[in-house]
Amino acid sequence: MQVVVRPASANYGIWFQRSDLDLDDTMIPAKWDVAQEADLCTLLVNEAGASVSTIEHLMAALAGCGISNALIEINGPEVPLLDGSAAPFVREFLKCGIVTLDTTQRAIEVLRPVTVQKGDAVATLMPYDGFAMNFEIDFDDAAIGHQAKSLNMANGTFVHELCDSRTFCRSADIDAMRAAGKIVGGSVTSAVVVDGDKVMTPGGMRHSDEPVRHKMLDALGDLALAGAPILGRYEGKRAGHALTGRLLAALFADPANWRFVTCDADMAARLPGAGVTRHDMPQAA
Repeated sequence: MQVVVRPASANYGIWFQRSDLDLDDTMIPAKWDVAQEADLCTLLVNEAGASVSTIEHLMAALAGCGISNALIEINGPEVPLLDGSAAPFVREFLKCGIVTLDTTQRAIEVLRPVTVQKGDAVATLMPYDGFAMNFEIDFDDAAIGHQAKSLNMANGTFVHELCDSRTFCRSADIDAMRAAGKIVGGSVTSAVVVDGDKVMTPGGMRHSDEPVRHKMLDALGDLALAGAPILGRYEGKRAGHALTGRLLAALFADPANWRFVTCDADMAARLPGAGVTRHDMPQAA
């Protein structure tokens, strides 16, 4: 599988292109309204049937580095897991350098609270003068248990705090996921694998709260499907890809929930990725 991320002009947005398909339309916009609910990942499908899945880590890396315009060429149906985090993408973006385009930055301002819920899982977007996240998870496995974290995402927080946090699963789930055609190219080195109170992945966790950090990483990637940076506060409790997708649909369902704003310098500086350089990630310097 090969993924090539190419620069794009202002207001282009983020698009995927399936270079391996012989269809009338192989271009897939990275937008919430072409997302379909899928287990364990985020799936985009265009009107011609071209699809790409497991996009959330790459989308998080783009958003966390402040990249709003790019063409992503991929010769298969699924973005590779790599090490299970967004760090490999972030490292390469920062090595190559990020160009600030000579145009104004638009953002989506959340005007009033919007909440979606399914069972005991809840996701909310509410007004905020930057972008912040609060996430809470609760698992029976003692290796994870209850974890909660809050972060203001300005000043390179994604690169410093979240980008290297890997996806996680139970040991018993791996065979079932592979049988279902998921985690193609994945292994115990592509995720934090737990079994009760044990961490099966060599080297253990990168952070004591790596699972909740990864859930925040996923949420940032899914929220990037809004099509522009969000000015608001996201709160998730046991939320996953599908619920965050429903949250975006609920946000845009009522024009009273949001508006586009043109960011001044102070506002733009509060967005994720603003001012990030290769020195924010030593491995990219």
